[in-house]
Amino acid sequence: MTAAQRFLLFLVGLSAAAVLLRALSRRARVPYAAVLAAGGIAVGLIPGVPRQAVSPDLILLAFVPGLVFEACLTLDLSSLRRVLAPVALLATAGVAVTVLVIGLLVHALLGLRLADAMLLGAVLAPTDPIAVVSLLRRQEAPRRLATLLEGESLLNDGTGVAIFAALLASIGSGAPSPPDVLIHFAVETAGGAAVGVAVGALGVALLRAVTEPQVEILVTLTIAYGGYLAADLLGASGIMAVVAAGVVVAGTGRRLRLHGEELTDFWAVLDFVLNAILFLLVGTALPARHLLDAAGTVVAAFGLMVAARAVPVYGLLTLADPRSRRIPWRWRHLVFWAGLRGALSVALALSLTGNRGVDPRVATIAYGVVVLSLLVQGGLTGLIARRLRIGAGEWTGAGRSPR
Repeated sequence: MTAAQRFLLFLVGLSAAAVLLRALSRRARVPYAAVLAAGGIAVGLIPGVPRQAVSPDLILLAFVPGLVFEACLTLDLSSLRRVLAPVALLATAGVAVTVLVIGLLVHALLGLRLADAMLLGAVLAPTDPIAVVSLLRRQEAPRRLATLLEGESLLNDGTGVAIFAALLASIGSGAPSPPDVLIHFAVETAGGAAVGVAVGALGVALLRAVTEPQVEILVTLTIAYGGYLAADLLGASGIMAVVAAGVVVAGTGRRLRLHGEELTDFWAVLDFVLNAILFLLVGTALPARHLLDAAGTVVAAFGLMVAARAVPVYGLLTLADPRSRRIPWRWRHLVFWAGLRGALSVALALSLTGNRGVDPRVATIAYGVVVLSLLVQGGLTGLIARRLRIGAGEWTGAGRSPR
């Protein structure tokens, strides 16, 4: 069998596994992401499955733009404006606090080098509450609550990855220091946002000139991946560029009538495929035995991550809404628990495999924490939402479709 045939067989196997796991998740009524995570571990336990060398640059370039841009297109921006202040606080200061708290706790209690502990904090900073938002819709929860979770997830993707890149670059320089990280973060974030706005504006101009759905799809693909590549080549944050470009396109999309079935269906399929390949690819890049060997550390790190979530949620949301008028306390309790980690954290963890400057345990611990987050937090969110009596029939649709 040639190398090309082996690669094709590998893709066919992953696709078949993704379809079977999707059917299993529907039958068992378990979130698909949680089943995918378990499937990734199972792949790593299969005897004879070859370990795949994963290029960090390829992981970030192939998966991140598509995942983030799809989230932009499906976000209800009109609802986001009503909760912009708390979302902005959680996605900026909240991410920085999360990275710092996780990093310090992991360094002090689990013994990782401080730079590696901070990097683990950055990998685990972005939230991914897709399954939670779908559940909230089924329970007819308030739209503003779902938008708060979705908006935080979208914006903290850019902030979290920018901090991750700054930390990784500082580690690569051999002598990471807080000023270096801050300068690198500021430059990458500002540059990425500027590139994204420019690419988004250019993309909107192109979209005004076309009417065929197929061409619209091609233009949006070019915006997502071209924006990431342009920012990356300029030394700026590629993911921040994708977020900025996506918001620009989403902001004008309704006027341009871009949210038709063809466009949204294409991006939903792409998101499904990217998530499936990403989670299952972990099984070939991070053998399950490594995860089992680090089980105790993973459980401890998961507990520290959940504890760290309390600081930005209860602290920053109090600043944004001190009288609890717009964000009641029972909502805050759910926001605290519903900060699941998902595909982006997996992509960042995978990008660290083979990096000699980073402790190999970081990638393993990060993936293990994501699995626990999806299984434990995702599995208990419905019960917690019912106990908090969240589901007042205020949900009216809009935004990301349930998956």
